[in-house]
Amino acid sequence: MKISKILIGIDDSKFAEYAASYGFDIAQTFNAHVGLVHIVEPAIIPESNTDTVLGMPLQTPDYNEMNILDIQKDQAESVIERTIKKYARGLQVTHFNEYGSTADGILSCSKEFNADLIVIGTHNRTGIDRLLMGSVAESVVRNSHVPVLVVPLVDEGE
Repeated sequence: MKISKILIGIDDSKFAEYAASYGFDIAQTFNAHVGLVHIVEPAIIPESNTDTVLGMPLQTPDYNEMNILDIQKDQAESVIERTIKKYARGLQVTHFNEYGSTADGILSCSKEFNADLIVIGTHNRTGIDRLLMGSVAESVVRNSHVPVLVVPLVDEGE
């Protein structure tokens, strides 16, 4: 088994952080090059600031699409920097900030990075949550051309 490039999907969640720790541990073992990918899904900006139930104007911050993209980009860079600082420990790290569908972005970066392994966390959604929300992990597993390690985080209370 040759693992020289590991792509790790991260976001600002405890699930992704746990998966990142796994991915970086594997990378340390194989002295692998790590690719970190953070996908920013487009924010939905309401076209109207009127409450459709009461017909009253809503107080909303004056955000435009560019402001929101800048905020999302800054947050993505912060998550990546924090993850590198916490886990890289001398490993070579390349990072990707992508916009769009999370699963598609991870798969696209995997091809661009020429990854041997993809590591992602999972929220352990089941039932109606999974049906309504979809599953990034499931989509990546189904469509990836390289092995995918899905790392679940089980809360102590479960």
